[in-house]
Amino acid sequence: MPIDQTSPIEVTALAWVPPFARGFVRDLRVRWALEEIGLSYRVRLIKGTGGMARGPARPENYLAEQPFGQVPVYREGALCLFESGAIVLHIGAKDERLLPRDEAGRSRAIAWMFAALNSIEPQTFTLTAVTIFFGGAPWSAEARTALTPMVAQRLAHLSAALGDKDWLEGRFTVGDLMMVDALRAIPDQALVVAHPNLADYLARGTARPAFQRAMAAQLANFIPDQTAA
Repeated sequence: MPIDQTSPIEVTALAWVPPFARGFVRDLRVRWALEEIGLSYRVRLIKGTGGMARGPARPENYLAEQPFGQVPVYREGALCLFESGAIVLHIGAKDERLLPRDEAGRSRAIAWMFAALNSIEPQTFTLTAVTIFFGGAPWSAEARTALTPMVAQRLAHLSAALGDKDWLEGRFTVGDLMMVDALRAIPDQALVVAHPNLADYLARGTARPAFQRAMAAQLANFIPDQTAA
């Protein structure tokens, strides 16, 4: 669905980030979930923090909405949510295309969503941090060498669990949405390509029209570099 500034759903996003972060800010997950079930949303753009402090001023009470000062924030009527996982779970509850209605299917989808956030992403994000944010530090190469086998092991376990299925539970759910987004952010994609089924899984996820629309919308919202200061 296109962005609709009259929509009752509001998603907070950053107005500008450095080029390496574009397409990876986590409001993308929320946009993707909304696109999957055809719900329009409006966008509230704000400044980032530190080196990303460019764009519209942040509300003075923003920490009351997002205790850690991050994005996204999701508003729908009186409801205000933070944390992309919690928001996607809320959206998934609206439509069985994201979250199955049967108890077993629903629980398994949620389990995979937690797996993406707790078993995969913490290690892969640490690898991202030492590669991108601290890439110039004298200890960075040694840290990457130490972290890579742990990430590789987690991906091997994930590959075995996926097997020859298209999706983790045989059909696309919020678990796949979160897992695909976690996998695509791994800085060394050779770790994913080492498992052909994971590479195909990632390609299927990012080829979904809803993902493509969400990505295009996020990228379109960033203010141009020449006017970012």
